[in-house]
Amino acid sequence: MPLWAIALITILAIAVITETCWILMRKRRSEHLRDRFGPEYDRVIQEHGSQRRAESVLETRERRVERLHIRPLTQKDRDHFAQAWQADQARFVDDPKAAVTEADLLVTEVMKARGYPVSDFEQRVADISVDHPHVAENYRAAAEIALRHRHGEATTEDLRQAMVYYRKLFDDLLEAVEVRR
Repeated sequence: MPLWAIALITILAIAVITETCWILMRKRRSEHLRDRFGPEYDRVIQEHGSQRRAESVLETRERRVERLHIRPLTQKDRDHFAQAWQADQARFVDDPKAAVTEADLLVTEVMKARGYPVSDFEQRVADISVDHPHVAENYRAAAEIALRHRHGEATTEDLRQAMVYYRKLFDDLLEAVEVRR
């Protein structure tokens, strides 16, 4: 076999192996992100219109949250926040509007105590989605209802649903141990 044919076969083999490795790495990356972000993965793909762009966004979120100093709450803080939630939930019967406003503030306080930056809502949701992807959409929905409430457009049933959404996020944030992948 001529030397040029051996060289060509070698180059083609290297190209095929490289391409196969690249495909496997992208597949593993996609599986990791899909597992980590759950329903948020599909939402971000839909939002960005492309799997590649969405995965880039999700990886950026992961890197950002890794640089933050997210920490579990102390038992004292957990007890304090749990009592505050119970009081707020009891308030809902007499004043649902105030209870939803307080629930929003309480979730923000817990996030702040855990080490999440809380200045920008969209960034908050993006940060939360890294470790709490199954409740990120709840947070968006609750905040949307709270906004409608501030404009006088939310019904009592809407406010009740907002409390349910906030509660799911609140419970997730109160967990003592954070699972990082």
